[in-house]
Amino acid sequence: MMESLELSRVLLLTSSLSLSLIPPTTKTIRQLGFRSLVKKANKYANLRLTRSFSGHTGNGAAHAASQGKGEDEMGLLLAREIDEFGSIVGFNLIPGSGKITEDATSNEVEVPEARGVEEHKVQARVSYSIVFVTAEAAPYSKTGGLGDVCGSLPIALAARGHRVMVISPRYIHGTPEDKKFSGAVDLDCRIKLYCFGAVQEVGFFHEFRDGVDWIFVDHPSFHRPGNLYGDKFGTFGDNQFRFTLLSHAACEAPLVLPLGGYTYGDKCLFLVNDWHAGLVPILLAAKYRPHGVYKDARSILVIHNIAHQGVEPAITYSNLGLPPEWYGALEWVFPNWARMHALDTGEAVNFLKGAIVTVDRILTVSKGYSWEITTSEGGYGLHELLSSRKSVLNGITNGIDENEWDPSTDKHIAYNYSADDLSGKVKCKISLQKELGLAERPECPMIGFIGRLDYQKGIDLIRMAIPEIMENDVQFVMLGSGNPEFEDWMRATESTYRDKFRGWVGFNVPVSHKITAGCDILLMPSTFEPCGLNQLYAMRYGTVPVVHETGGLRDTVQNFNPYAEGTNGEGEGEGTGWTFSPLTKESMLVALGYAIRTYNEYKSSWKGLMKRGMAKDYTWVNAATQYEQVIEWAFMDPPYC
Repeated sequence: MMESLELSRVLLLTSSLSLSLIPPTTKTIRQLGFRSLVKKANKYANLRLTRSFSGHTGNGAAHAASQGKGEDEMGLLLAREIDEFGSIVGFNLIPGSGKITEDATSNEVEVPEARGVEEHKVQARVSYSIVFVTAEAAPYSKTGGLGDVCGSLPIALAARGHRVMVISPRYIHGTPEDKKFSGAVDLDCRIKLYCFGAVQEVGFFHEFRDGVDWIFVDHPSFHRPGNLYGDKFGTFGDNQFRFTLLSHAACEAPLVLPLGGYTYGDKCLFLVNDWHAGLVPILLAAKYRPHGVYKDARSILVIHNIAHQGVEPAITYSNLGLPPEWYGALEWVFPNWARMHALDTGEAVNFLKGAIVTVDRILTVSKGYSWEITTSEGGYGLHELLSSRKSVLNGITNGIDENEWDPSTDKHIAYNYSADDLSGKVKCKISLQKELGLAERPECPMIGFIGRLDYQKGIDLIRMAIPEIMENDVQFVMLGSGNPEFEDWMRATESTYRDKFRGWVGFNVPVSHKITAGCDILLMPSTFEPCGLNQLYAMRYGTVPVVHETGGLRDTVQNFNPYAEGTNGEGEGEGTGWTFSPLTKESMLVALGYAIRTYNEYKSSWKGLMKRGMAKDYTWVNAATQYEQVIEWAFMDPPYC
């Protein structure tokens, strides 16, 4: 028996453990729930602990039996693992001089052969069955960052050994875009779901690509002209119905679809994205677990934009296929000032609110945004609820697709370049100036904007500041679509400043790459930005961002400091761009002025800014590692509901 437990380091007396031989050619060990390091030598056979022990961070209990070798020969050290907030999240087993591999009931991991190797360390990792539920996933469907995340993160997780399924609607618009689903085959599996007062029938299409099972829910409501959520007349009036179907179908898919010969089963992790998938954790708790199904599953809500919550009249609750007693989970009451008239009670159902109160953990797409949504300014009415669940709220910055966004291999830009050879960037700038009909002036700083033309992206701020920006010797190019008023303004501004300004109404992928590579400065005065991807693309291409200090922009862009210690030469200073706050025209113009002056007068500092931005690691591999940690935490406790 151990007489004491020191959290920082504990000696487990393995002399007390019963041991049995395993053939030396074995390739697997079993996971104890720790990140185990295995030490082996070729003159010893592998050994298995036939009796397991446990170490629980909650009560600090750890036990071992006692017989056999001495502690010096066979001791294991238990070192604590602490997260960024100082909390203990696990322990690491560090082998002593003995040659031990552990065995307990959990997932197997491959271990290299011991023969001819004096010492080899292996970090065991549990693999999970992960089910993404999302309204969009690139390249099949996309309107913004949600599509990018759900198109790239699943591939990164699959590459790390997890079994991954993505469930999204099969949108058919009657346009050439429909060919994006041409690789998906009908699984000939139609199921019946009860919601909206009737039995609804949906089918499933499947494509296995990049190690991921891409599942598309097929129903006539997803087959219509327009975009994913609406058309030229506005948002579709039946979106609640469409995404209720998606959530119900997503809960059935792991149980009924034999992908690769067998189903995902009911021990899986649901990653539900935004309000469109918000019913999933409620369905798990209200419809499945009372009957013993999904009792071992967990769910994580990923909030990409809290401004959209899926709010509909309270009377629609009866359409959702949920028991009456679960109404409180989705119940939402608007404050008096937000009601339409004196007889309006303000009662509604809120999909995102329902997900927040039932999921096991909550994620946002940056650390800054995870804090902002707990404030009255950034929480859009859900801040108090999110604050009450702050212990399970984390933020993970999105990654970028290195294959698509790499200046050394990008096929959309005129010349390729890298941090080691930046000569191609100025050539890209000249090529862009020529294509846009601007004067070919490599010495003139070029400012770019790429994004939706709406209030969130700060277009009104740019519109107010354009006369003063145009007083400088600069060129300005904008790419985007959205609010017709801003589109008309962009066209008018091009006519007014014909020799300095270009506005491209619409969205064009090759043009967005050319602007990212050809511009010197990227301007992002977003009112709020959960993560933001354009600033990450810009830094990777050596384009210096000037951004409003909010959400993911604050997390990813470090303000330039030319007086930082320990720097000189071409790397003079520190930082990757400029941030400004508060969100005013004057504040933005000051930051933009600093950028223009640095570009014109301090070339070595500018080159340092470019190279530091290009060296940043914002890959999906990095983000996927952090997602794994949160998934591990989700399985440490029983289901929240």
